[in-house]
Amino acid sequence: MSGWSISNTLSPDEIDTAYGWISTESYWAKGLPRAFFERSVANSLCFALRDAAGDLRGFARVVTDRATFAYLCDVFVCASTRGQGAGKVLMSAIMEHPELQSLRRWMLATRDAHGLYAQYGFSPLENPERLMARLDQDIYARLSSQGS
Repeated sequence: MSGWSISNTLSPDEIDTAYGWISTESYWAKGLPRAFFERSVANSLCFALRDAAGDLRGFARVVTDRATFAYLCDVFVCASTRGQGAGKVLMSAIMEHPELQSLRRWMLATRDAHGLYAQYGFSPLENPERLMARLDQDIYARLSSQGS
């Protein structure tokens, strides 16, 4: 796992790369408009995972008030890097970030990485009947068709 580095800043080229991953390769945000992605990056604590050569290999965002709550999202490791421990390095850096140490509640949504997140203390909801969500699954397609 050595050779990986983590930063909370991304260059403009890295933002382009991360946007490409999230908007075209992710199952959760295909078709995400560029302006929305840029706004999400500007208003989140972002994590860039780089390899020994300094190339971006992973990305994640944490939406948080840095006091009580965090929502972990857009966790993405590029296909050529998967299976090499990169996801664990990225998750460890997120969970060890100094501004995220006293949070009462963390949340995330995943379709297929339950095992990874369980290693960092995430578990299914104890009382799902207490939580509600509002999800507009087709928002990006509608915006795209409207020219937004």
